[in-house]
Amino acid sequence: MKNNRVLLSGIQPTNAITLGNYLGALKNWTQLQDSYRCYFAVVDLHSLVTYQHQADSSIADNTWYALATYLATGIDPERACLFAQSQVAQHSQLAWILNCFSYMGELTRMTQFKDKSKDKTNIPAGLFNYPTLMAADILLYQAELVPVGEDQRQHLELTRNLAQRVNKALGSQLFTVPEPYIAKLGARVMDLRNPLIKMSKTTENPQGTIFLNDSNEQIAKKIARAITDSGKEIVFDQQTKPGISNLLVIQAVIEGQSIDTVVNRYQHSNYGKLKSDTAEIVIAELQPVRDKIKQLLAERQYLQQVLTAGGQQARQTAQMTLAHVHQVLGIVTNQGGLRD
Repeated sequence: MKNNRVLLSGIQPTNAITLGNYLGALKNWTQLQDSYRCYFAVVDLHSLVTYQHQADSSIADNTWYALATYLATGIDPERACLFAQSQVAQHSQLAWILNCFSYMGELTRMTQFKDKSKDKTNIPAGLFNYPTLMAADILLYQAELVPVGEDQRQHLELTRNLAQRVNKALGSQLFTVPEPYIAKLGARVMDLRNPLIKMSKTTENPQGTIFLNDSNEQIAKKIARAITDSGKEIVFDQQTKPGISNLLVIQAVIEGQSIDTVVNRYQHSNYGKLKSDTAEIVIAELQPVRDKIKQLLAERQYLQQVLTAGGQQARQTAQMTLAHVHQVLGIVTNQGGLRD
């Protein structure tokens, strides 16, 4: 039964959505939409930080692909609000206000900023301010829960700090302080070629990442070449057997089974059997999604209808929050006139 708690999440628009994105986020979202008031965004403004590197396709094309992926994985626009971040001008407006309450020191300490700016001469200001836009994404909708991977927990903690700081400074409970929602399994699918790092679309070796638009043959080859270890025993141990553990997690999340159940299946099997089974399970899971994405991309009018309706709903909610912020700050609002 759905309650009134608000949950928000989003993915940057890309045609390279990974198995990690699917298992760690999208597959969970389809279940969460029945329990919470869900807002799922295609965060296209965030993608501008690396826009100069997206020569292969436009942000618009990637936005349609991401939206089609949301729908193909089972997210229902009748049960959740689906929209593109750029449809809601209030995201950028609130981000500026939050910038004025943010400290350079805390933004400099963001791990992702340090990693992505390392060895760069010209660092986009957007990369530095990325966390405040993310905070605006969350706080506009008074989200109580935010599904995040471990790599985003620091950004969510900053969002919590900003919400508390603004509330205290203005003497008003303007913002709900969000909590992280982290799935027990699937929140961190690891790279097949280097199981010590997260599966990512920006990896140096694409053979370690399974993409939703990979063919069945590509998926089978990538899993067959997955790094394991020199042993023979199939056990779940992320410290000593990260490669084997990663394959076990993938199977468990797709099938909705416990890790122990999957491990017991391989008491008398070898690594080859584990890999071939994992490939079959992944292919069976992703092929219908891939087919549905292709079908939806051919239905542009329907996709536009979903975005239009979702954008209108998101703007209404966002404007309520922003109008309250403007009122408490005492600045001019788009309703005209100065507030007393």
